[in-house]
Amino acid sequence: MSYKPPFSISAGIINQISAIAEQLGRLSNPFGQPSPQLRKQNRIRTIQSTLAIEGNSLSLDQITAIVEGKRVLGSPREIAEVQGAIRAYEALPTWNPTSMQDFLQAHYLLMSNILTEAGKFRKSQVGIHKGEQIVHVAPPAKRVPHLMADLLDWLKASKDHALIKSSVFHYELEFIHPFIDGNGRMGRLWQTLILGQWNSLFYLLPIESLIKDQQNRYYQVLEDADRAADITPFIEFMLDIIHDTLIQNSTDQVSDQVSDQVSDQVQQLLNIMDDQYWSVQQLMARLRLSHKPTFRKNYLLPALKAGLVQMQYPDKPRSPKQRYKKS
Repeated sequence: MSYKPPFSISAGIINQISAIAEQLGRLSNPFGQPSPQLRKQNRIRTIQSTLAIEGNSLSLDQITAIVEGKRVLGSPREIAEVQGAIRAYEALPTWNPTSMQDFLQAHYLLMSNILTEAGKFRKSQVGIHKGEQIVHVAPPAKRVPHLMADLLDWLKASKDHALIKSSVFHYELEFIHPFIDGNGRMGRLWQTLILGQWNSLFYLLPIESLIKDQQNRYYQVLEDADRAADITPFIEFMLDIIHDTLIQNSTDQVSDQVSDQVSDQVQQLLNIMDDQYWSVQQLMARLRLSHKPTFRKNYLLPALKAGLVQMQYPDKPRSPKQRYKKS
């Protein structure tokens, strides 16, 4: 492996990886799998966010309509950008992240509706502007194929954690700027692919949504990494984004479970509970129920199974002193 990107493994990165692994563990239980509706919503948020970062003004409702095959009033270019993103994210799990052919095919699917050079490396010099100021001059076009080959070779050979490799690749892609257009969305797309190959849950997470929410910082960290010739701050930033996305997704799934995976009876039980512990008799009285087996079957046990209610004495589930409160 001849090329080694400039970064170091900081204590912060190690701590972030540990925290992300912990969140992933919480989302890997049977009740952590998002419903089809939440998966669809996350995909739409992903597409809307990655395009909004690049200036696309279509709303979530408009993109939802396009996903559902409905006609939408809007800029033809912006609609074409959405259609390209839909194709690319649908194909995402089928690609090999270290394949040059797949990499170019992804850019073609993403950009072919709006760019004649889709799927081909740029032939001219490009730079990144902030207003009147040039903040990054990309390497010469003639070096792009070689630089991308080196980067993909590094990705294939590197023993670094996928969380690190995906962030490094994201940054390096933005630095090389291999295409005339679409580099930002390709960087975010390919990071998701690398993460998804490690843990398929990442195919369902709208990481791009939180990047959009911190768009100014995202660009600033890219600039800072350029100036310092050190990718470490960008890795730390992206791991923060990933961790926050996992926490948000966990919250969304709890709401999703209440609305889609548990009954109205469980919702009624949650509505009459607070932070204190309650006995079965107290809960039944508050619900105006008199049949204990019905209460346990339709209210208490589903709530416990979904992790929405917890026991005071979990090591003694049948204790006559057992009490329950909302998790």
